[in-house]
Amino acid sequence: MGIISWIVLGLIAGALAKLIMPGNQGGGILVTMVLGIVGALLGGFLGSLIGIGDLESVFDIGTIITAVVGALIVLFIWGAVTGRKGRTTH
Repeated sequence: MGIISWIVLGLIAGALAKLIMPGNQGGGILVTMVLGIVGALLGGFLGSLIGIGDLESVFDIGTIITAVVGALIVLFIWGAVTGRKGRTTH
């Protein structure tokens, strides 16, 4: 049941990160969902290393914050990587 909870939390964190992050990062709802799940897992892992949030209790405030921060990091990296493709400088 833990992995399903993290997937649900990742979907929520991805949506919140997309709302918080300024600008257009590209990608649709599917990309946002995947990036949110990856970000939630990353944030949960990093948060557990420094003592914020807990991988066992998914829906407490520390875990939600770390999941959103992780999703913001992943979304920023995604925007940086995909933003360079196809751009021409004049």
